[in-house]
Amino acid sequence: MAKQAAAKGGGGGGGGQAAAQPGKKEKPKSVKDMNGRQKAAIFLVTLGSEISAEIFKHLREDEIETLTFEIARLDSVESEHKDQVLAEFQELMMAQEFISSGGIDYARELLEKALGSQKAIDVINRLTSSLQVRPFDFIRRTDPAHLLNFIQTEHPQTIALILAYLEPNKSAYILQKLPHEIQADIAKRIAGMDRTSPETLREVERVLEKKLSTLSSEDFTAAGGVESIVEILNLVDRTSEKGIIEALEEDSPDLAEEIKKKMFVFEDIVLLDDRSIQKVMREVDAQELAKALKGVDNEVQEKIYKNMSKRAATMLKEDMEYMGPLRLKDVEEAQQKIVSIIRSLEEKGEIIISRGEGDELVQ
Repeated sequence: MAKQAAAKGGGGGGGGQAAAQPGKKEKPKSVKDMNGRQKAAIFLVTLGSEISAEIFKHLREDEIETLTFEIARLDSVESEHKDQVLAEFQELMMAQEFISSGGIDYARELLEKALGSQKAIDVINRLTSSLQVRPFDFIRRTDPAHLLNFIQTEHPQTIALILAYLEPNKSAYILQKLPHEIQADIAKRIAGMDRTSPETLREVERVLEKKLSTLSSEDFTAAGGVESIVEILNLVDRTSEKGIIEALEEDSPDLAEEIKKKMFVFEDIVLLDDRSIQKVMREVDAQELAKALKGVDNEVQEKIYKNMSKRAATMLKEDMEYMGPLRLKDVEEAQQKIVSIIRSLEEKGEIIISRGEGDELVQ
C-alpha cells in the first residue's frame, strides 16, 4: 500500500516536469493545499532513504522521475506537515484494510465511527479516486494519433475495451479514424459492456503494454455501456455518427433507438445557436415547453427566454407557475418530445447542433 501512495502521488506527467529546475524551492504550504505528488515526496523523506529506495523498486520510471523532482524541490519539511501526511497515510491504510475485509460500505461504516461522517467520506474518496491505479493508465496518457496506429489492428473487442476506458474525446477521435466497416461493430461492443474482470484487463494490458501498472483492486471494474458509447458518439463528427447509427439500425435496431434517445438530452439545448432555438420553438407546443422547463437549471431557461419575445417569455413563466408541481415522468416526456423535434430538424439540415471542436459555423 505504501507503493500505492507513492505511485499515485507521483502520477500526472513525470516526463515534462523533470526538465524543470530542481533548485527552485517552494514555499511551504498547508498539507490540504498540496497535491498527491507533494504529499508523496514528504512521505518518502519522512520514511528515510533506505525505505524510500525499496519503494522506488516498485514504481515506474516516470513515477520515480516525478517523485525525485518533487523531493528535490523541498527546502525543508515542517514537523507539522510530516505529522499530517503520516496521519493521512494511516487513514488511507486503515480504509484499505476495511475495504479488503468487508467492502466499501463496511469501510465507510467503520470510518464514520472512528473519524466522523465527513472525514470518512473524504478518506474513501481519496482512496478510490486518487490512489487507485486505473486500467490502461499508461495508454491513457498516449497521444490518440499514436494510439490509433497502435491498436487499429487489434480485435474489435480489444479496441472497444480500450476506448471504454479512455477519455471520451480521445475515444471519439480514434473511433472516427477507424475503418468505417468496423466502427458500428466497436460501438455495439462498447454499448454491450458492463463489467470486466481484473484478469481480462491484466491480460489485455500485458499484451498491449508490458510495463503497465498492475490493478490495485480485485473488484470488477465498470466501463462501457450505452452511456459510454453515447458520450463518445456525441463527440465524433456527424458523418461518422450517422454511419454508425445507420449500421446499428440494421444490425441492432433496439440498441440504435436507445442510443438515439440519449444522444441529445434536453439540457443540451444550450448547444444550439439562437436561430436554431427560434426554429425549434416554432415547432413546440407552448404547454409542452412549460412542462419541459420545470426543474431545469437557469442556464437552459434563460437560453429559451432569450429567444422569445418579452410577452411570450412572461406568458411562459406564468404557465409554469400556474402548473404547480408536476410528476417527473410528465416533465421527462415533454422534454423527450422536444428532443425528438430537435433531432428531426437536425436530420433535415434545418438546424445545427454544435458538437465541439471542428463544428464552428461559417457565415
